[in-house]
Amino acid sequence: MTIIAAITIARMAETNVNDNIRSVVSGVNQFGVSEGLQRPHRMAQYLAQLIHESARFRYDRELWGPTPAQKRYDTRTDLGNTAARDGDGYKFRGRSPIQLTGHANYEAFTEWAKGLDPNAPDFTEEPDAINTDPWEGAVAIWYWSVGNPERRSLNRYADRGDIEMVTRRINGGLNGYSDRLVAYDRCALILLGRDPEDIRGFQRQAGLAVDGVSGPLTRKAMHDKLVAFPDLSAAGDVAEPPKPPVQEVKPTIEDAVAQITAILRALLNGKG
Repeated sequence: MTIIAAITIARMAETNVNDNIRSVVSGVNQFGVSEGLQRPHRMAQYLAQLIHESARFRYDRELWGPTPAQKRYDTRTDLGNTAARDGDGYKFRGRSPIQLTGHANYEAFTEWAKGLDPNAPDFTEEPDAINTDPWEGAVAIWYWSVGNPERRSLNRYADRGDIEMVTRRINGGLNGYSDRLVAYDRCALILLGRDPEDIRGFQRQAGLAVDGVSGPLTRKAMHDKLVAFPDLSAAGDVAEPPKPPVQEVKPTIEDAVAQITAILRALLNGKG
């Protein structure tokens, strides 16, 4: 079953389809329904976080220097690595869109993955297998469902439109928060069947003040619309979400002024 297509995620991330996006799609389409990610409001939150964490799907593994901070990972016993300088930091370095780091997390993900498929690799023995399909995309789903600090599904925050708490559970703080909000706007608008930059059009249709700026009221309205939308899998094996019903939108004074200005400018340019 196809919940979402690679080209759709690429539009959200303002990039081209690549193997990292295909891995996300593989994970979502194979395991996403079990975690309720076919709900559009959850998918918007989920993908917005992945877009930021992976630098718009440019990276699926940690760039290794090693930096001084990375050298310290070798003895991070809180992550399940040994106290000896034996290469655990590099062996269990971050992999996947939401980077899986440390022996303990590789072990926990292995247990979860084998619950889905007994033939899944033992990722503590084969760490590089994380970057194979469908497991690369499945890591983010695991983290979303039970791998985060509270070991509880982040759907509870997505269901109330709480982007800040989703960010805190993934990042530990609010690093890159403004970029995550921008990514959310694009994801939400596309899942609503709109152009990813059509903030004004959405605001007008939602009965909000039309200023082209996405703030708390606009995002709440997006969230409410997505909650009311059909599941992404409801129409069967389709790549794109259903389009919203067409509503007649009466032109505003601002629209009329903009049209007249454009016509006058065109006439003047024609005479020049």
